[in-house]
Amino acid sequence: MPAFNHVNGADYTLIALYFGIVIFVGWYSSRKNQNTDDYFKGGGKIPWFLAGVSNWVSGFSAFMFVAAAGFTYRNGLGAAVVFTAATWAYLVGAFYFASRWRRARINSPLEFLTRRFSPSTTYFYSVTAVVPQIIGIGQGLYILCIFVATALGFAKEQHVFLGYTFTGLEVTMISIGIVMIVYTVIGGLWAAVLSDAVQGVIILVTSLLIMPVTFRYLGQGEGLGAGFAKLWHDAPAGYFGLNGQTGQPLFLLCYAAASMLGYNVAWWQVQRYQSVPDERSARKMALLCAGLSFFGPLLWILPVMGARVIFPDIASVWPQFAAPEEASFVSLALLLLPHGMIGFVVAAILSATLGQASDGFNWLAATTTRDIYVPLRKKAGLSVPSETHQMRVAQVTMLVIGVLGIIAALFIAKTGGAFDFGLKYYSLTGPGFMMPVLLGMVYRKTPWWSGMASCVAAFVAAFGFMAAGAFPEHVYERNILTAIIGATVVFVISAFFYRADDPRSAECRRFDTDLRTPVPIDPDLPVGGLRDYQMLAMVSVLLGLVLIACVALPSSPLAPPAINLVAGGLLFVIGGLLWRASKPAATRS
Repeated sequence: MPAFNHVNGADYTLIALYFGIVIFVGWYSSRKNQNTDDYFKGGGKIPWFLAGVSNWVSGFSAFMFVAAAGFTYRNGLGAAVVFTAATWAYLVGAFYFASRWRRARINSPLEFLTRRFSPSTTYFYSVTAVVPQIIGIGQGLYILCIFVATALGFAKEQHVFLGYTFTGLEVTMISIGIVMIVYTVIGGLWAAVLSDAVQGVIILVTSLLIMPVTFRYLGQGEGLGAGFAKLWHDAPAGYFGLNGQTGQPLFLLCYAAASMLGYNVAWWQVQRYQSVPDERSARKMALLCAGLSFFGPLLWILPVMGARVIFPDIASVWPQFAAPEEASFVSLALLLLPHGMIGFVVAAILSATLGQASDGFNWLAATTTRDIYVPLRKKAGLSVPSETHQMRVAQVTMLVIGVLGIIAALFIAKTGGAFDFGLKYYSLTGPGFMMPVLLGMVYRKTPWWSGMASCVAAFVAAFGFMAAGAFPEHVYERNILTAIIGATVVFVISAFFYRADDPRSAECRRFDTDLRTPVPIDPDLPVGGLRDYQMLAMVSVLLGLVLIACVALPSSPLAPPAINLVAGGLLFVIGGLLWRASKPAATRS
């Protein structure tokens, strides 16, 4: 049994500090929200670099460090083909979708459906998409808390509160969920973007350190090169090629198609494109995400491959896990990192999932407020609510969605590992909603009902084949392909019913004109960010000081305190770069 460094008081202190920083960021961001444009899309003033980092971090979650780590542990280097798929999706976004989403001239993500198809399509999506999104938030929270509760060592503890008994896992989900709700409700999209930037700093430092310490351990004092040589020599046969699911062309094709949808037409992605000042910024944001998506995953894929040699029988280490290999990343952290950095890693995992969930909160609140609540008031003959009124409705909506997400997390059952559950869940709910958006953006001469019809067709096809039990050995591929084919066939057929003189096609024609017309750059639009870089710089330096102070904590030979010193130094460097970025160009020169 490995001698793990279990979380202690210092680690708890660092985790608590992180929670405090996140809530501070929410308060800091709330001062930027003068109206609903600021609350939902940052007023179109968010710098492309901050938006890009936020966008990339939003694609991370505990899923990457838990479920994807388990996939990598099983399949080896082939996982790099899967988890860098976002790179190619973002490149397509940079050269096609970025400018078009910026030209869409929408104030909330689902407003696209109103302009491209009809208000009925927006209502249809709003009603049918809310429940899957809440379940998705709950699933992310559940996966996160499996990791956190296990790392903190109280997953199986029992706690009694007001006569009710809660497990340590349930207490973790409730606690983290409350923090997630508080900072998102207060700060809106600015809070999501700035907290994502903090999370990006934490993830970067953690990933930069976990790789060298892993291979230093494998090298047994002979250097990193010896560690890589040992991995090459001791890894299972075929570990450096395409094997398992990564050796199945159909799986790779479907995963690439799902990535293309998720990183180009998912609502949180649309919201990011709307948050930057102009088309050039949107393109630069997508290119930054492409670069981060290519190099970033390698920083944790290689260490997890090393974990396959360090923990060849990981099931005996984590017998309580349905898929023990999903604890491979946390096992490396508990074995090879000193106290202080362990808390930092837990904070990194918290960071990633909190950022992803906050994006879900934000777009759901945006569409509920602007696409449902306001139109319903108009239909009822009531006045259009004020900006303050709409912000309060959005905040209440976020609160309700957050509470429902926590409840969903409490009731989601284990189904044979988080990666498989995540893939199957997404394959059933993702393509059906996103294919009509993709098709409607690319081709715009279909009738007002084509979006709803193709969405229904996708779900009928996917659930129909599932009910029939077809292709049980390829569930993920079956769900993706049937949904894509079903949506596409119905969408193409609907084009034969398009009538340009139909009054219900008028808004779509205007939308088509907008997509062909670049958005003029407003020279008077103030771009936010310089003071935000200063705030992020100070947060980085603060975390660096805390980690340097952790050098005084007791340590083990495998996890020397010098690691905290290196991490603190990296944070100082990042803080300095952020502070420099906060200065106007003329001042820097």
